[in-house]
Amino acid sequence: MKQDASTSARIVGDDVQDEINNPFHLTFSKGMISWMTQLNVALAFTTYTAGKLILAGPNRGHLTVSERNFGRAMAMWPTDNGLLLSTEYQIWRFENGLKPGHQYEQWDKIFLPRACHVTGAVDTHDFAYDKDGRMLAAITLYNCIATIDDSGCFTPLWKPEFISDISGEDRCHLNGFCMEDGELAYASVVGASNTAQGWRDHRVDGGMIIDTRTNAVVCSGLSMPHSPRLYQGKLWILEAGTGWFGYVDIDSGEFIKVTWCPGFTRGLRFFGGFALVGISKPRHKTFQDLPLDEQLKQRDCEPECGVYIINLNSGEVEHRLTITGSVEEIYDVGLIENTQSPMLVGLQGKEVRRWIQVGEDNRQL
Repeated sequence: MKQDASTSARIVGDDVQDEINNPFHLTFSKGMISWMTQLNVALAFTTYTAGKLILAGPNRGHLTVSERNFGRAMAMWPTDNGLLLSTEYQIWRFENGLKPGHQYEQWDKIFLPRACHVTGAVDTHDFAYDKDGRMLAAITLYNCIATIDDSGCFTPLWKPEFISDISGEDRCHLNGFCMEDGELAYASVVGASNTAQGWRDHRVDGGMIIDTRTNAVVCSGLSMPHSPRLYQGKLWILEAGTGWFGYVDIDSGEFIKVTWCPGFTRGLRFFGGFALVGISKPRHKTFQDLPLDEQLKQRDCEPECGVYIINLNSGEVEHRLTITGSVEEIYDVGLIENTQSPMLVGLQGKEVRRWIQVGEDNRQL
């Protein structure tokens, strides 16, 4: 990995052959690192096909980057003291190994792998915890939202009415959901299909947002919707197949477009008055022949890979991270609060072997 030449950075990570031959580059727009410094947050994102989870901390103007290899790194969710990550057949839980206010070699948070749910290759696209502390996940291969127990077993909680049974055929590409008051509320699907991989025939305009409590379709006619999120009283989504970020008017069922992005939009989080949106370059036939192609032509614009920071009041892109080189696709994004320089300990190399925590000595002497 290489960083923007205008920014000095401290980098730790796992090497792979592709990066040696074709490294990826991170370029931050002017003011973005200052913005992160002022808010005391770090940026986190997954790269899916490139198989990485990357943390970028502002470090008061001296950027830190921690990137680790995980096969098919997809859904990622920062928690109060760590983060969750879904990979090809696992869900990993990381926790900060430092005590509050402590640092180690200038790192102020060190995320250690602490638990792993071995789910098998069920294609986990999204997850969250409900009000009872249960882990919920979008199990895309099996067309359902399910609870995940400590053994990695998934138990279906909800599926669209048009899905006849729980079968590993990815029929409708159920790819995301969101909660309201700690309960399952809305889900996104690419197409109302009940046949194996049938959603692919509905990519252009078959997408819909479904209220999981009533099974009512609250918005339809969408092109590959992703990342439904409730925030500040609105149901926000990404219409990946067109590049638009916007929200659903629940009463009318209309998708209100707010900001267009030059890429396949996927991965959405919020912080204060801002939205973080992940964008990817169209890389294969799943991304091709979508309305996004025409949008790019009309605007005479090349597709990008990166993360956009959008002002919710104005709809303007205030900051952007652009990624070039071997990484061309983003799956999920997030901000980690109360940190300037977080480090992620991966499963390769010496770090995971030497990071040892010792609990309090409670012996009666």
